Amino acid sequence: MRPIASGSLRMAIELSWRTARSVALLGATLMATVAASTGAVAQALKDIRTPDTPLVLESRGSFFVGGDVVQQSFVELGSKVPADQITVNQMYVEYMIPATGKGIPVVMIHGSTLSGKTYDTTPDGRMGWYEYFVRRGHPVYVPDQVGRGRSGFNQAIFNNVAQGIVPPAQQPRLTRLADRVGVWKNMRFGPNYPETYPNERFPVEAIAELSKQDIPDFNLAVPTPNPTFKALSDLAIQVKGAVLLGHSQSGAFPMQAALVNPAAIKGFLLIEPGNCGTYTPEQIAILARIPALVVFGDHTDAPTGIESLPFLWRDALASCKAFIAQINAAHGNASLLSPAELGPGNSHMIMQDKNNLEVADRMLDWLDRNVKAKK
Repeated sequence: MRPIASGSLRMAIELSWRTARSVALLGATLMATVAASTGAVAQALKDIRTPDTPLVLESRGSFFVGGDVVQQSFVELGSKVPADQITVNQMYVEYMIPATGKGIPVVMIHGSTLSGKTYDTTPDGRMGWYEYFVRRGHPVYVPDQVGRGRSGFNQAIFNNVAQGIVPPAQQPRLTRLADRVGVWKNMRFGPNYPETYPNERFPVEAIAELSKQDIPDFNLAVPTPNPTFKALSDLAIQVKGAVLLGHSQSGAFPMQAALVNPAAIKGFLLIEPGNCGTYTPEQIAILARIPALVVFGDHTDAPTGIESLPFLWRDALASCKAFIAQINAAHGNASLLSPAELGPGNSHMIMQDKNNLEVADRMLDWLDRNVKAKK
């Protein structure tokens, strides 16, 4: 069930909701304009909504999975220390294990230009999936992809280019999704900034807080194959079986991890993958042994507005429908949770939408019915 604020905070939330309903009557465009004008207000600690009941844990902590020890030169290390060895390509993981409950562990992997923050407190201060799944009895592990966030990145190529040792053309691009097109249109908050879709569920009044979560994406700087794939498989083995949850850029990471070693991967939760992937019959036979749920939000026919990225969400959805058909044809168990079942208005950032916990309940129900917890 959703956490309910108490006392004066509950009254403030109810008053805010009534106000929001009144503003909505003026039209979606006006609502978006108001949201854009107030979005620059920083989120404060007092804005975080505290649940009535405490979060009781058996343990919490963090650790790293994988990593390669390499020798680097004086220049590669930043010209501050002599040549030495360092570790690169490691994956940072934080976790919470509930004091009660025997749910299957869930690993939540973030998407492009983001970090594990994706699944924590939402931009408007509500409970995220990270805490909610724990409250529902599941140990949850939240990594930062290799080369991103607290996993760190290998700085050597950038220092070599800066010193003229390597041509600038060999330096990988670092990407971010800017607010008005890359985020607003691509994540389907509305057709054009600052206009929202009439039924939009993302809390656009807190759009500035989502912008703060956007960090440089070093994905083009990591080795091939991406070390995150093996790290995820190894993590599942360490926790003695886990469901892998991927989103957007990482939507197909669970399958890639299973193709490294499927032994401890018990299920796939695929949240709006940019592409579910193309696989050989032999690979489909491996993947078909693992139950899969694909989740998509609304307005997938809308254009992204990114001219340099010829991409439509309806193509991503079509890719995942084809994947589901292949898995089921191989006697697997794959299904789609779509807007027809969720109701209209979910964005690409489903885990942060206003109905995020209702969507989580649908996913948790699927887990209970399709994935067996470890004994």
